[in-house]
Amino acid sequence: MVLDIWKKISKKQVDPVYLMFGTETFLINETKQLLVDNVLNDEEKDFNYSVYDLEETPIEAALEDAETFPFMGEKRLVILQNPVFLTSEKSKGKVEHNIAKLEEYLSQPAPYSIVVFSAPYEKLDERKKVTKELKRKATVIEAKKLSEQETKVWVKERAQANGAIIDQDAIELLLTLAGTNLFMLTSEIDKLALYAGENHPISREIVDRLTARSLEQNIFSLVDKVVHRNVESALRIYYDLLKQNEEPIKILAVITGQFRLIYQVKELARKGYGQQQIAGTLKIHPFRVKLAAGQSGAFSDEELTRIMKLLANADYQMKTGGMKKEMLIEMILFQINGRK
Repeated sequence: MVLDIWKKISKKQVDPVYLMFGTETFLINETKQLLVDNVLNDEEKDFNYSVYDLEETPIEAALEDAETFPFMGEKRLVILQNPVFLTSEKSKGKVEHNIAKLEEYLSQPAPYSIVVFSAPYEKLDERKKVTKELKRKATVIEAKKLSEQETKVWVKERAQANGAIIDQDAIELLLTLAGTNLFMLTSEIDKLALYAGENHPISREIVDRLTARSLEQNIFSLVDKVVHRNVESALRIYYDLLKQNEEPIKILAVITGQFRLIYQVKELARKGYGQQQIAGTLKIHPFRVKLAAGQSGAFSDEELTRIMKLLANADYQMKTGGMKKEMLIEMILFQINGRK
C-alpha cells in the first residue's frame, strides 16, 4: 500500500529500486517529492539528483549515472520517466534501449543509488521478461485511486503533517464537499489546518464554513435537496451557481451525470455488485458510489426513467433555443420534485 511505503521513506528507510505505475498523477508526484526530501539535502540536489526521459535517453546512459559514485553526499537519486518499453505501447521516440544492461543492473543495484521508474501507464506488459524482473526486484507502487478507507487515512495523515487534528465526521464532510481529487484535497486540508492552528481540531463546522465546493459537489448537494423534497434549497444552490457565472448548459450536464450515476449504481446493485465492483465497473472513486447509493433509495426505477427523459428533453430544448436556459433548469427542478 502506497501509504505504508510513504511512511518508510519518511523514516529514511529507502530501497534501491522503485517502480511506480498508474494514472493517479498525484501519488507519483508525491512519492518523487518524498524521495527527494528524504534522500538528499539542498546542497546535494545539484550534484546527486538526475531526471531522465526514457523516450529521449537510452536506459544504459541513465544507468551509467546511477552507477557513478555520489559527489559530496552518500546517495544518488535517479528518476527514469516514461519507460514505455515496460508496456505494449510503441515508443514515440526513436531511442533503442539496451534491456540486457537493465537486467544486469537489477541483479546487482548500486548500493549508493536509488533508481525510480516512473511509468504513467494504466497497465504494464506482464508478458515481457524485463517487466516481470523489475516487478520482482523493485518496490512497486501502483498509482491507482485510493479506496474510501485509504483516502480517509490519507486525509488524517495529511492534517497531522500540518500539525492539525481532524475528526471522522469532519473527514466525511470534507470528502462530500470537496470530492476525492487528491490535488484538491491537499489544498483544502492545508488551508483548514492553517485556519485551525497547530494541535487544534479541524471540526465539521470549520470544514462546512471554509471548504470550497466544486461544481460537481454543488450539484451533488442540489440533487440531495431534491432527494429530500426540498426544492427551495435546491433552487438556492442553483441561483448561487448562476451568480458564480456557471453556464446553465454545463449545470444541466452535471445534473444529468449525477442522475445517470444514481441510475447505474441502482442497476448494478440490483445485479449483485458490491460498491467496490461498481466503482471498478464505472471507473469512479468508491466514495462517489457510496454517496450515489444513498441517494438511489429515494427513487423508484420508474421515477429515474422519467427524470432521465425530462433531462434529455431539457437538453434538447436548451440546444435548440426552445426556452430561456435559466428557466429550463428551474422547471426541471420543480418537475423532478413533483414526482409521484
